[in-house]
This record gives sequence, structure tokens and C-alpha cells, in this order.
Amino acid sequence: MLKIIKPNEIESVIGKDIGTSDWVTIDQERINKFADATMDNQFIHVDPQQAEPIFGSTIAHGFLSLSLVAGIPFQQEIGLVLEGTKMGLNYGLDKVRFLSPVPVNSEVRISMKCIDINEKNPGQFLAKNEVTMEIKGVEKPAFVAETLSMFVV
Repeated sequence: MLKIIKPNEIESVIGKDIGTSDWVTIDQERINKFADATMDNQFIHVDPQQAEPIFGSTIAHGFLSLSLVAGIPFQQEIGLVLEGTKMGLNYGLDKVRFLSPVPVNSEVRISMKCIDINEKNPGQFLAKNEVTMEIKGVEKPAFVAETLSMFVV
């Protein structure tokens, strides 16, 4: 569930797990739409026959998996926001490592840990979170990333 904190409560969440989302299925339709949107139609993503000898099936794009972090379902389930936020922005990434491919029809979920929140300018708070995407039944995560978000209050 979305966690709303007051600016004077920031210290209470730093270093803490924020939560883990529900599972989401990455199906071929989602992969194909991402391939079309990004013009990345490499066979490992869109051609099951060619991808099968290499990965056993098609796989999701790494950036498709990463982009799901910004999605409303994940953010409403485990997001963290400051009370009175007028606007939240994706500010960037400090680190991303893609560790395991995400095969088509995999179920994935993300977990989030708050690394830091600091006031960059009056009313502008920069949050850094460690985000990990798990693949159901796979030991290594799909990715681990340090995401940056700016909250304007």
C-alpha cells in the first residue's frame, strides 16, 4: 500500500524496506507492444522460434522490466511519498544491473528499500530507493536498481 510520510518522518524510513508488490505476468503481448514502442524488435524478444534455442522462449526487454517500476500498480502497492506532494518526477537512476532474463509468461514482483531522502531545494525532496525485481521460481533477480524520485511539496 502507498506509504505517505511527513517531512519530519523521513529519518524513520531511511534504510527500511518499503514493501513488496503483487505478482504481475509479463506476456508476449506486453513484450510486443514494448518492442513496437521502442523499435527494438530483436528476435530474442519477438520471435519464439529463434529465441527458443538460446533462452527457451522469448524474453522481456531489460528496459521493459525496469520501466514497470514507474507503473501505477507497483507505485500504489509499495510506493513512498511525502505528505503534501504536488508532483512526483522520475529523476533518474544511479545504478542498474540486469541479472537474469525474464522469460515470456513469467511472473515478476518488485520490492523497495529506501536508501535516502534529502531536501535538494526548499520543497524539493530527492528520494533514492533500492528496487529489486524478482522472477517467480528464479533464484537471481531480474534486476537491482537504485532509482531516484523528486517530490515537490
